[in-house]
Amino acid sequence: MKKILVIEDNREVRENTVEILQLSNYMVLTAEDGKMGVELALREKPDLVVCDIMMPVLDGYGVYHLLSKHPETATIPFIYLTAKSEKGDFRKGMEMGADDYITKPFDGIELLNAIEIRLKKSALVRQQYEGATALNNFWGDVEKSGKVNLTNSERDVYNFGKKQTVYKEGQRPRVIYYVLEGKVKICKTNNDGKELITAIHGPDEFFGYLPVLEEAAYTDEAIVLEDTSLMLIPREDFLQLILNDIGIARTFIKILTKNMIELEDTLLNLAYNTLRRKVAFGLTQLLDKYRCEGIDHTVINLSRENMARTIGIATESLIRTLGDFKDEKLVDIKSGKVIVLDEKKLRNLPY
Repeated sequence: MKKILVIEDNREVRENTVEILQLSNYMVLTAEDGKMGVELALREKPDLVVCDIMMPVLDGYGVYHLLSKHPETATIPFIYLTAKSEKGDFRKGMEMGADDYITKPFDGIELLNAIEIRLKKSALVRQQYEGATALNNFWGDVEKSGKVNLTNSERDVYNFGKKQTVYKEGQRPRVIYYVLEGKVKICKTNNDGKELITAIHGPDEFFGYLPVLEEAAYTDEAIVLEDTSLMLIPREDFLQLILNDIGIARTFIKILTKNMIELEDTLLNLAYNTLRRKVAFGLTQLLDKYRCEGIDHTVINLSRENMARTIGIATESLIRTLGDFKDEKLVDIKSGKVIVLDEKKLRNLPY
């Protein structure tokens, strides 16, 4: 059961909001002012916060500011609830990084829809983290088994230059690939010659394993994006681990599930989102591929053509939207590289 914190000084509004949320099967916590709300959020770690702006002791802006300073509450979805409807107040709340803004009076459906959308987006971020955990667990299980060491100094390692092809559609797989350095794109080209990038793989990632499991030919193409080192693992060694150890197989299934969820989200983004949200979604997908520890802002070093093919839009549309994002201080652009300045706002772009 999801836990929602409602911070509202008006008793009638607070009680009505609680009733709506409880009828929708949410666990609800309440606070009468901002100070109490911050203390409750830090103690209970709710899944989402609904917070009034104009309150005694500490207003809604102050609540969001304080919660954003604590790592354990900084990523909790935050919805402002207020009777003030001036455009300036809306902009101030969103510029601070809030996820949504609802004006009073509101109907229950409006509030529930906003909450459901924000919880789904929050769940997607957690899935990405859990997917990384699953990969770490997979490595741990492989090492514990002692049966086959997939990556070791005896494996063949090949260096590939930028734009070099690793494998082509129709070829039969003899190995799976493990990225030591660099990045590789997986792509498909239609009859009109239009390319769509379906995945980008970076260090510590496998690719090319599905055709091995299916005993089928490649249905896509792998091309190097930058100077890359790949370790080649014979299909026999890989299959021995997956097919003969139920624990390792179970962990690997989690990795496959994560990949399928990401692909489904990509297709939904391509089908239903506005252009701005398509670009924002595509940038957040690229963040984990280009993120470096110890660096505040992620730098995405990818050509505009490849970035557009990853998102599934025209290059001209991407360039125009990146310009808008730069004006809004969501990203910066230097020497052709895109620097993400505000990841949270990108993930929660309202339109």
